[in-house]
Amino acid sequence: MLPPVVAGVDGSPESLAAAEWAAREAERRGCGLRLVHARDGFPRRGESSDAALRHLARRALRRAEERVVETCPEVRHDDEQVPGPATGALLTASDRADLLVLGSRGLSGFTGFLVGSVALGVIARATTPVVLVRADEQAGDSHVPAPDGSASTRTPYRDVVLGLDVREACDEVIEFAFEAARLRDARLRVVHAWQQPSAFGLGPGDVALVDDPYRAEEWQGFLSAVLRVWRDKYSEVPVLETVVREKPATALVRAASEASLLVVGHRLTDRPIGPRTGPVTHAAVHHVSCPVAVVPHK
Repeated sequence: MLPPVVAGVDGSPESLAAAEWAAREAERRGCGLRLVHARDGFPRRGESSDAALRHLARRALRRAEERVVETCPEVRHDDEQVPGPATGALLTASDRADLLVLGSRGLSGFTGFLVGSVALGVIARATTPVVLVRADEQAGDSHVPAPDGSASTRTPYRDVVLGLDVREACDEVIEFAFEAARLRDARLRVVHAWQQPSAFGLGPGDVALVDDPYRAEEWQGFLSAVLRVWRDKYSEVPVLETVVREKPATALVRAASEASLLVVGHRLTDRPIGPRTGPVTHAAVHHVSCPVAVVPHK
C-alpha cells in the first residue's frame, strides 16, 4: 500500500485549505489521506486540561474531515491526534508519509505567506517533501482560467515550475517535479538563474572568464544535459527550459506567479548551528502565492 499524504490541521483556515489541497493530491496519487493534529499541551496540568485539549483536537479534525468529504468524497482518509510539541510531532508523522502538507496564512495586500516557526522548523528538518498551502487557496487556482476569465477546475492545469541549480542538480527534486507535472498532465517549466561573477572575485589570470563560461548559452547547454535523462523517462511531460540572468529568488517568484505548484530543493545538513533553509527556499516559501513543495536532499 502506498504511504498516505499527511496534512497537519489545527482548525485554522490555512490548515483547512491544506487539508483540502492534500485530499486532491491524494486523489491524484491514488493513495490515502491522514489528517494529523499535534496536541501541544502538558497532560500533567490535570485530567480536565488534557480533556479540553482532546476536545479541541477532535473539533479541529472533524472540521478538516468535513472539508475533505465535501471536496474529495472518494478519498480514503483517517485521522490521528499526536502529542506535541507541534514541530516534532509533524516531523514524526512525516516519516510515515509520502508527502506532508501544511497551511500558511497569506499576507493581506501582499503576494506571499506568513510562515510560522512550526512550518519553518518542519521544512528545515523534514526528510519527506513538504508542501505549503496558503489560506485562500482554491481548487480553481491551479488551473488556467476559463475563456470568460473565471476560475475553473475543468481547464488544464497551470505549469509546474521547478527551480533548479544545474551545479547541484538533485535527482529527488527533479523527479518530484516531473511526477507532479505528470499527475496533473501539465507542462513542467524548469528555471535556472545565473549571475555574472564579479571581476573582483577572480584571480589575475581569470578576468577573461567573466564573459565566457557564464554565458546564457553555456547554462542552457548544462540545463539540457541535466534534464535529458528525465525527458526520456517522462516523455509524456512537455518541458520548457528557461535560463535567466537574474537572482534565483527573484526569478522563481516571477516564474511561479502563474504556476499550479513551485518545486524547490532543500539540502539537509548536520550543522551544529541548527537547521536552516537556504535563501532561495526562504524567498519561495515567503513570497510565492501558489503552493510550494520543498523537497529535501543530501
